[in-house]
Amino acid sequence: MSESRIIRPYPADDHDHHDDFNDLGLNADMNMLARPVMDRRRVLSLGLLGIGVLVGCGAGALGSTPGTGTSTGGGAGTDTCPAAIPSETAGPYPADGSAASGQSLNVLTRSGIVRPDLRTSLGTGHVAAGVPLTLTLRLVNVNASCAPLAGYAVYLWHCTQDGNYSMYSPATVGEDYLRGVQAAGPDGTVTFTTIFPGCYMGRWPHIHFEVYPTLASATTAGNKIQTSQLALPEATCREVYATTGYSASVRNLNSISLARDNVFSDGHSSQMAAITGSPSAGYAAALTVGLTR
Repeated sequence: MSESRIIRPYPADDHDHHDDFNDLGLNADMNMLARPVMDRRRVLSLGLLGIGVLVGCGAGALGSTPGTGTSTGGGAGTDTCPAAIPSETAGPYPADGSAASGQSLNVLTRSGIVRPDLRTSLGTGHVAAGVPLTLTLRLVNVNASCAPLAGYAVYLWHCTQDGNYSMYSPATVGEDYLRGVQAAGPDGTVTFTTIFPGCYMGRWPHIHFEVYPTLASATTAGNKIQTSQLALPEATCREVYATTGYSASVRNLNSISLARDNVFSDGHSSQMAAITGSPSAGYAAALTVGLTR
């Protein structure tokens, strides 16, 4: 399925690099047309390197979300077309309306749960302590050349810096921070502001999330289309855990490995977040989440 040449409606100010892309075939043309205008300009500005992007990477390449620079993780970041992310357990503390830990807690129906900043408890106003983390997930359809899944929703949650889960752990049962929902924009991305989670006994540092087909449907676990977890790279974890408030995490991290973790031991290449930053400035993490719909 290819053809030698096709006339393309490029923006007027993109003409300087047209000759580099004139004879790449239909696949490259379709990849270019699937991109936003600003992304086309980025590809065109790369010249011959842009040719490789169009032919080899598809429409999901060169994502413009934060956190995709130098990475201490081994994951896909947000600038490649990954394999479909595996389904994982929601664990015992999802608060998504499902029966977990002998309860049916549901934070998804609380006013204010659709929010980008997860650090404040909706009920008490208390703020979760910890090193700042900005997390961007890019939702893509792996069965459609990794086209962005605009309008899909993500419910995300994780533990505190000392390993507790809001709404469940005795120390934080009255809190509902570090939980929130966001709808994906036109480029398929959702961004959360939160804190770097701690490491508790028996689990590798991780973040839980569920994907829903619409924001309106993100009110109960019965509507979700995917449940998974992302892993955090060891080098970054050790940087963070050397700071105040994470002392227990150092000991817990020393007693676990990705190979022994009950979620990531069977592979984590599509779940490892790419991270940049520092303990003093905070971190930006990114992951492209491949879905089959």
